[in-house]
Amino acid sequence: MPEHLLHLLFELTALVGASAAIAYVGQRFFGVVPLVGFLLTGVVIGPHALGLVADESLVESAAEIGVILLLFTIGIEFSLEKLARIGRLIVGGGALQLILAVTPVAVILVGLGVSWEAAVYTGCLAALSSTVIALKLLADAGQTASEQGQAALGVLIFQDMAVVGIVLLLPALAGRGGGPGGVLLAVGKAIGIVAAVLLLARRTMPVALEKIARACSPDIFLLSLVTICFGTAWIASVAGLGVSLGAFLAGLIVSESSFSEHALSEILPLRLLFSVAFFVSIGMLLDPRFLLQEPLLVVALVLAVVVIKIAATTASLVALRLPLASSLSAGFLLAQIGEFSFVLERQGRALGLHPAGSEALGGQAFIAATVVLMVGTPALSKLGSRVASYASARRRRIRGQAGEAGEVDPGPGTLSKHILIGGYGPRARSLGRTIASSQLDFLIMTLSPEGAVEAEELGYRVLRGDYARRMILEHAGIHTAGALVVADDDGERTARVVGVARSLRPDLPIVIHLESSGVEESGHVGADRVVVAQGAADRELAREVLDVAGVAPHVVSLLVRGMVPDGPGARLSEAMRSSDRCQHARDTGLVFPGTRRVCPACVDAGMEWVHLRVCMTCGHVACCDSSPGRHARRHYQETGHPVIMSWEPGEDWAWCFLDEVSL
Repeated sequence: MPEHLLHLLFELTALVGASAAIAYVGQRFFGVVPLVGFLLTGVVIGPHALGLVADESLVESAAEIGVILLLFTIGIEFSLEKLARIGRLIVGGGALQLILAVTPVAVILVGLGVSWEAAVYTGCLAALSSTVIALKLLADAGQTASEQGQAALGVLIFQDMAVVGIVLLLPALAGRGGGPGGVLLAVGKAIGIVAAVLLLARRTMPVALEKIARACSPDIFLLSLVTICFGTAWIASVAGLGVSLGAFLAGLIVSESSFSEHALSEILPLRLLFSVAFFVSIGMLLDPRFLLQEPLLVVALVLAVVVIKIAATTASLVALRLPLASSLSAGFLLAQIGEFSFVLERQGRALGLHPAGSEALGGQAFIAATVVLMVGTPALSKLGSRVASYASARRRRIRGQAGEAGEVDPGPGTLSKHILIGGYGPRARSLGRTIASSQLDFLIMTLSPEGAVEAEELGYRVLRGDYARRMILEHAGIHTAGALVVADDDGERTARVVGVARSLRPDLPIVIHLESSGVEESGHVGADRVVVAQGAADRELAREVLDVAGVAPHVVSLLVRGMVPDGPGARLSEAMRSSDRCQHARDTGLVFPGTRRVCPACVDAGMEWVHLRVCMTCGHVACCDSSPGRHARRHYQETGHPVIMSWEPGEDWAWCFLDEVSL
């Protein structure tokens, strides 16, 4: 092998190996997130310390790709539908927080003789917080859906979006934007391109991604995503908007597709690899000797940033009438400088902008303060929780009211104690109908576009993606789930899913379905309960799942007894619909009662039922007038739906409650 390739291989090994080792030590023994370990890796192997990586251009190139992938994934997560639910926190809290953080930093620096352009630029660097660290801490503490968690998320989302706008302002701050007219032109161009991207996203991308997904090939799907990401970034760069904005817009395109979660799970491993290079490259900029030479300066900067950001975040959230305790907790959590500040610092440096207007002192001070703040974020978060608890207790003493800090908003669409179903084959279809009849919450994870559409048409919750991936399981709510069912016919895939699930939730009850006992005997499955495909496997699988979900045994027996094969739906015959005896029959259509082959009301009451009837307006299944509950008639009385049809095998007749005639 040529000498230069051997040297390159050594540097790559040093970079990746040191990153893994230092990140492991930091997380295992000091409780810091891996991102901090990557920064410290750059310090250790950089030119100011061991100097293991001599070819800094290699790291710089990989870092640029890391920035593109970071912004691409942020764009995917920027779902307009999801963010609308916390729009007030994003627009109101986020914008106010940014203003309240940038303004005091800029005013202080101008007072110290720094130019207003450099002062505003430095204020923007200090105002941004770390989305990666904050969301990681919230997830570990189970507080993502809490009031303080939602508040912090709203502020972080606005900051991530603001990065795009700040990037557009950097040339103007550097004196290369043609004055106010140049800024307005750049903003107008950006708005036009964003509008075009939104139109493209809603019209074409969902269709294109669905066709790609139909191939059911992770390799093809990943290559298509990378093409969309890099291609859009290149087009935006040619248009003069920069690769960062292009990458964000590419992610925005993908976010409008129902396969956005699948896309995110596929791109995350690739993003991680190049993000390591990005954070390592930042750490390589820090000279450890600076910490020894200017310790008081670094401490002063850290304290100033903490005070300003806690005050700015708390004030902005209190202004939105959030409780003081929750606002303080979010303020402490966001009191660090974030990863996207490094993106701005790199782009500003290329334009001749430097923190506090000083290339040597300002740059090193910014990097040192940022690394210290990131390392100290877990401690700041814990301190914030204590301060919030004290503020809440004091408020209770003063007002004599119940505390507000511990209140948890479950968040729209949040599931708890639900059943996760991996795959949507014949077994999962049958199981879904039975669980739907039990009124338990469940979510289906599938890679099949056709299966996802079918499940959604039945009213099921569906998550498209590879459920053998950690990110998909986390997005499906594995940390709050009541059980996991893997109904996949592929034994090796089932083992992978169970392995990942066990690493995330060791205590989670797991039920799997296998095509033969051979895989079970291999001993690598690790599920709590195994159902082998023989005899009445559908019924046995349903029985096991309902049992681990805590359904009462007599209800399980009723539900399993009511299991029948899937059907095409129910419709009155043409003779019934055209009968002169009942005008209401003409208004009926095709209904899908297959999800309830039992009387749900009788199941809830633990009773037996007599004869099933299906409502020809909504497909609701209930028992007849000979049954103790008479739930079909009760349904008519509650809804006014007039026509029912017999849902018993071999019977073909209907009844109209309003006209009181049989059809």
